Amino acid sequence: MSRLGKKPVAVLDGVKVNVDNYLITVEGPKGKLEFQHRPEVNVAVDDDGKSVTVSRDTEERTARELHGLTRAVISNMIFGVKEGYEKRLEVVGVGYLCAIQGKELQLRVGFANELKKQIPDGLDVSCPDQTHVVVRGCDKQKVGQFAAEVRSLRKPEPYKGKGIRYQGEQIKLKAGKSAT
Repeated sequence: MSRLGKKPVAVLDGVKVNVDNYLITVEGPKGKLEFQHRPEVNVAVDDDGKSVTVSRDTEERTARELHGLTRAVISNMIFGVKEGYEKRLEVVGVGYLCAIQGKELQLRVGFANELKKQIPDGLDVSCPDQTHVVVRGCDKQKVGQFAAEVRSLRKPEPYKGKGIRYQGEQIKLKAGKSAT
């Protein structure tokens, strides 16, 4: 039996969880999220609405895999609609900068042209200054995916460390050819 999957997920104050057939709906102050779970696992909300339990009928491999996964997704959804998720990015390099214009994130990161990235619905992207990007939202997957896509536009290079990186990320710099 999955150790994490057995634990019930506590529902935070101000969050409503509804299970209808295979559709889980979580609603809170930051937004509303839906998740279609697989039929190998069973999801039930307690009568008082204070916890959600995930169980499985069989001991097949896919059922065991999905047991803990489904519980983790539900836990992330409950936390997301209550508190929200945030990723911070830094733009490092001489002349490198970022800005928000409408529903686009504009980046000048050393290429001949300016890079533009559409901001998906459900995310709040801001630039407190020209070298930082803050991505916020209630869906953990969307926040992480958008931050990873922005970072992949210009990954930090290993010689000077220029590029887009997560805040606090350590880049291992290589010595140049003159180091030998």
